[in-house]
Amino acid sequence: MMKKITALFLLMLFSSIFVFAAPKKAVTIKLASIAPENSPWGKALNKMAADWKSISGGEVNMIVYHNGTQGGEQDVLRKLKQNQIQAAVFTSIGMSSISSEIMTVSAPFLIRTDDEFNYVVDKLNPLLESKLKSQGFYPVAWSKAGWVRIFARHPVFVPSDLRKQKMGFSAELPSLNDTFKSMGYNLIPVGITDTLMMLNAGSIDAILQSPIYAGALQLFASAKNMADFKVSPFLGAILLNEDAWRKINDKKYTAKLLEASRKIGADNDDATITLEDNAIVEMKKYGLVINTPTPENLQEWYNDVNRALPSILGKNFDRDIYQQVENLLKTKRGN
Repeated sequence: MMKKITALFLLMLFSSIFVFAAPKKAVTIKLASIAPENSPWGKALNKMAADWKSISGGEVNMIVYHNGTQGGEQDVLRKLKQNQIQAAVFTSIGMSSISSEIMTVSAPFLIRTDDEFNYVVDKLNPLLESKLKSQGFYPVAWSKAGWVRIFARHPVFVPSDLRKQKMGFSAELPSLNDTFKSMGYNLIPVGITDTLMMLNAGSIDAILQSPIYAGALQLFASAKNMADFKVSPFLGAILLNEDAWRKINDKKYTAKLLEASRKIGADNDDATITLEDNAIVEMKKYGLVINTPTPENLQEWYNDVNRALPSILGKNFDRDIYQQVENLLKTKRGN
């Protein structure tokens, strides 16, 4: 009888050891990005996947879908909500569909320099993160997605120069669309893939676009004038859905995962600025003309937006966040 009890005890002991020694089930995170794999974002995401696997000892495996293979930002957001993917890269456009307040940071001519952009985002980061988290999305990295500038068939120095031209606009930017409409600009809806065709056909004369895309898509060949000022900054972020966050949030290595992803986001800031600057240099070699405004010219743009503020605040941009950004900029500018 004693031998049976001893055997049973040993069996239970070894079973217990086997259970606790069994390898933990790995977490797989499918991440979607519209950026090309050979771009700074693509390379950064591949590094992040490798870093997370290394830090977690293989417990977190990230599969990155580059090149927009999972669709545009709205497609990706739908898949994220359905848990078909668990993470994605978004710009301000996609994040505004989650929390409309985030687009306020991209209000025209509010933030005007890289230094101001860094300052405001750093100060507002807790608020922006709380807005996303309240909707079930968790930022693991922030990055600057570049600046929107004016490219036009004819020179643009002051608002009246742009009002004389037909301005192509993406339907994905309703806040900016309504803002420029309220300021009296002639807007023509255009899809990103149709922009070059419509420029060549004369259906539109001007666009708001990042220098990176203007160069990559050869838009400057027809819209050869670039106004030498920044209209709007755009944020980029890597968001996890609740399922992915829940699976990694209670892990002992979560802090190290976040540290690695945030460093990648910061490194990508520098890469994006360099890419924009290089794109402008290359476009100038092939005929891009830079229209440099005077301080008086710039003030006309600022005044133009200020006159429209009563009709756009509370509608296109969040009034409270706009005021917070303005107050931060007054402190930053020393006025």
